[in-house]
Amino acid sequence: MTTLNASSPESGDFRFLWLTDLLGRQVRALGSGRRLGRLTDVVFSVREMYPEAVGLYLEQGWGKPTFFVPWDRVQALGPKAIEVRPREAGADFGPFVDQPGWILGEKHLLGQTILDIDGRRVEAVNDVHLVESRGRLAIVHVDASLNGFLRRWRLGRIRIGEERLISWRYVQPLSVEDVSTDRVALSVTREQIQDLPGEDLADALEEIGGLAQQALFAALEPSKAAEALVAAEPRAQRQIVARLPKEKSAEILAQLSPPHIADLLAVLPQDRVKELTRLLPPEVAARVEALIGQRDASAEALASADFVVASRDRLAGAVLSELRRSHRSRCSLSYVYVVDPTPRSLVGVVDLRDLVLAPDDASLSSIMISPAIAARPGEVRQDVEAVLRKYHFRMLPVVDDKDRVLGVIRYADVVYGPEAESRA
Repeated sequence: MTTLNASSPESGDFRFLWLTDLLGRQVRALGSGRRLGRLTDVVFSVREMYPEAVGLYLEQGWGKPTFFVPWDRVQALGPKAIEVRPREAGADFGPFVDQPGWILGEKHLLGQTILDIDGRRVEAVNDVHLVESRGRLAIVHVDASLNGFLRRWRLGRIRIGEERLISWRYVQPLSVEDVSTDRVALSVTREQIQDLPGEDLADALEEIGGLAQQALFAALEPSKAAEALVAAEPRAQRQIVARLPKEKSAEILAQLSPPHIADLLAVLPQDRVKELTRLLPPEVAARVEALIGQRDASAEALASADFVVASRDRLAGAVLSELRRSHRSRCSLSYVYVVDPTPRSLVGVVDLRDLVLAPDDASLSSIMISPAIAARPGEVRQDVEAVLRKYHFRMLPVVDDKDRVLGVIRYADVVYGPEAESRA
């Protein structure tokens, strides 16, 4: 999203400035040079495409009240002092009175959360990039780089890499009506939000809270909302679920596996648990109820019946052709579990990628990995997770005492996050 070079040479028509360089600068009356105070903040209106300065927020120090200088009184942003035209007859400027759609650059933007679509991760606003042109001052970018952080702490003489400038048009508040003197939540456009990883969205939901949190979550498609909700910390989960309407709740729950639903319900008040459980199909509700409150849920309870099994004498080409016609869920297609024709005990496993690359006339027994590692029904969740992590499996079969496959446990159903998604 970097569209301008922060160090571009200034021209007669415009120049670029950093908000952090302006903050703390002395403000003086034009002509007399009388010191009025130090610049505490710059006030902008967000009703424009690029927020434009409407005034200066000053502190006079020594216990004196702060006051507001309208932008039409600002004469020059000098390197050491800002000059303003004093009011008639030398009267003082009035106090700052907040207006709808106004934000303060330092208070409401610096340190706030932004969803960066380029890097697909949550960033912090470390500085605000301004352009001054023909007596007007506007926000054009926010800077998420380490250099911006250094400037905030008056260490601008140190430079590490390049600025990371993100155009303001990508970071407008979710809603102008949400702008307040308490917080401004920044976001990419609602269409772009769907492309962000659930972990990043969860981080953002945890950061912003309140009305902005509701607005962001409401903008998500059900599958993305489910992904973000499961990845969020319990406090944020409680906040979000408490405000969800019944229809939205049902859509999101339909995207989750029983273990994920159980983990989610475990942090909610009991009355809300009952409401959400009633939205589930009876068979799913039964599994969820069995899992809720069980820190050491059994492998059998965690297992899904959605998996692929085939006899060892089947040929690779025939199995692939059958899979293509089956329209199975992609979640069940990581492995083909190979069994003896009778008594159908597990003897090996074929990774789907190996199956695709194998000759059509190759038997499964010739390309399988044997023996296959599996879990027993009574093993607990912690043990299952340890095996999945150790061997980097995307799925783990659960077998009975005769090695018959009872189900499979997906990595993403036990561990959530970017690592799990990479093995989904």
